[in-house]
Amino acid sequence: PLKTRVFLEIERYLARRSTRIIAISNRQKRELGLIYKVAPMDKIEVVPLGFDLSAFTEDQQHKRKLFRTYYDITDEEIVVSIIGRLVPVKNHKLFIDAFKTLLDNATKPVRAFIVGDGEERRNLEEYLTAQNMDWVDYTKTQRRAVVTFTSWRKDIDVVNAGSDIVALTSNNEGTPVSLIEAQAAGKPVVTTRVGGISDVVLPGLTAFVSAKGNTSKLAKNLFLLVEDEETRKAMSQRGAEFVLEKFGYRRLVSDTAALYNRLLAKA
Repeated sequence: PLKTRVFLEIERYLARRSTRIIAISNRQKRELGLIYKVAPMDKIEVVPLGFDLSAFTEDQQHKRKLFRTYYDITDEEIVVSIIGRLVPVKNHKLFIDAFKTLLDNATKPVRAFIVGDGEERRNLEEYLTAQNMDWVDYTKTQRRAVVTFTSWRKDIDVVNAGSDIVALTSNNEGTPVSLIEAQAAGKPVVTTRVGGISDVVLPGLTAFVSAKGNTSKLAKNLFLLVEDEETRKAMSQRGAEFVLEKFGYRRLVSDTAALYNRLLAKA
């Protein structure tokens, strides 16, 4: 509590000496202005994040083939990937539970890929074993399995290209870059409704969203996307258009320049 108070007072002091405070989302602006009272709301400007997303839009077919060949994925199989640190807050067990329900009901072949690593790795392996779900650590054994641990991969553009659906099951999130990248690659999203999720997806249009911890709803959303190719395609197109417009780096540069010019004009 003391450390928090010290940093909060530092931020308030700096805010008084600043012309504008930049927040990366409306949610963060509300927190800064209304909850923590760092600065008045009219002093806070929202400038969303911007990224060079070209890697997620270029050469997709080649990258898809690379990923699916390496992991021995057939053309008919629907791949659901979850990307991020294997830590408690990411709640991968929810993903596993929902995927197990999906396996029991889907009419199409599906495989799950857990991309990343962390302290929960061993617990997740044990959990999958307890659920009688076939899994493999592909860094040690190269074989087909229902659930594949890939460990860390730097080429997330290749991972997204090879996937059909990208999931996120966190209990809390800031601004999940993995979902921005997934949509840029044209992948529909299934996610929990936490933190800054609402700032980076369009519920029902680019992503299916459910309450955190709701296994049945998450499984149902996965099922809908797995079974309905037309919905996947529609959400894919909308997702790419949405994030390239909202989170492209050119928009970030333009927004920042416009803010500076407005402030200079008033000086």
